[in-house]
Amino acid sequence: MKPAAFDYSKPADLAAALHALSDDAKPIAGGQSLTPMLNLRLARPSALVDIRRQAELLRIAESSDAIRYGAALPHAAFEDGAVPDGSKGMMRHVAGGIAYRAVRNRGTIGGSLAHADPAADWISSLLALDARVIVRGVKGETAYPIDSFMLGGFTTVLGPGELVVGVSVPRLSPSARWAYYKICRKTGEFAKAISAVVSDPDRGVFRLVCGAIEAVPFLLQARDAEAAAAEIDARLGDHSPAARQLYKTAVRRAMESLA
Repeated sequence: MKPAAFDYSKPADLAAALHALSDDAKPIAGGQSLTPMLNLRLARPSALVDIRRQAELLRIAESSDAIRYGAALPHAAFEDGAVPDGSKGMMRHVAGGIAYRAVRNRGTIGGSLAHADPAADWISSLLALDARVIVRGVKGETAYPIDSFMLGGFTTVLGPGELVVGVSVPRLSPSARWAYYKICRKTGEFAKAISAVVSDPDRGVFRLVCGAIEAVPFLLQARDAEAAAAEIDARLGDHSPAARQLYKTAVRRAMESLA
């Protein structure tokens, strides 16, 4: 199939881009999520607003405790170490496992978050890192934790005229450790189960995530694999035993890697 007819605009600046995002207009940067939906006519926007060259969406701002990344930065920029990484290599590792290189060259971190596929790598890993999604609209900017920004599978808080403009990621301390494990049928495919864990004792942080669950990934309160397995059973009792086992395996292997 081919997309339904739509208008196309390439605004000169971000203010004009926000103005162009009406109720049924969609922003496009890398297009790695939106284009297939257009071709299948699962998305039928009246207009596409091209934001991929917006300078503000490519900027990086560093502070002593966090790094803010522009939403239009491609996955490959993280994979290649072309941007600073305050996560002690976690973001670089995660980016390198996203789909295939052609996708990573064009797909963007902001686009992945806005698409909100539960099996996407950034959703789970950035939740473990306690990142904030920066959303801008006519009323200004709002920073959302991942699990507040994402309301469900492919559903976010974004409203008409709002755009993901960046993501702010806390810096890990020198003592921090992390692990990321996902189960895929083969390399490049979407994950069947994901677990991400960040332990940063200097900051009093321990965050263990269960992801790729067809909904918003969630933080586990458990601190060991056995307790995590029991918590997963309690949280995901409506999933089949085989599915729950995948999540428990991903969590266990992430915990083993952390140790």
